[in-house]
Amino acid sequence: MAEQIRAQRGLYFEDFSEGMALETHGRTIAESDILGFAGLSGDFNPMHTDETYAQGTQFGKRVAHGLLALSIASGLAYQMGFLDGTVIAFTGLEWKFRAPVFIGDTLRVQVKVTNLREMKQAGGGFVTFDVKIVNQDNAITQKGEWTVLVASKPQAAAD
Repeated sequence: MAEQIRAQRGLYFEDFSEGMALETHGRTIAESDILGFAGLSGDFNPMHTDETYAQGTQFGKRVAHGLLALSIASGLAYQMGFLDGTVIAFTGLEWKFRAPVFIGDTLRVQVKVTNLREMKQAGGGFVTFDVKIVNQDNAITQKGEWTVLVASKPQAAAD
């Protein structure tokens, strides 16, 4: 069984270990999320914004933008606090979109540390996370890897 990441804020690179895992709380997708994201991104594909059009698609109703769900997942993960004040940069993303997300779906994010690579010259190290976005039925809607550069503990704290 994977070790759970404590509800601790601002974990440093040295605080992570392979196998550490967490799951966020849920976030329900609202119509206003889709319309707001369309306005922000400029993506007004009728599959997202036109109920009549969407009824004629293979989904039968409007679907949320895939990048909206990914953005919400990023926010949910950040809200857990484990990268608060210690993340230097989000450096990589390998991603698959597996199932549609609909208005009313509640998404959670499951994160597991799969790789650590120290980068002293960058002031920390790369942490690679296996990430899954799951809905209220525990179906995986999106999954992939996120790589984040995380700061090392300050010298005085590392001793």
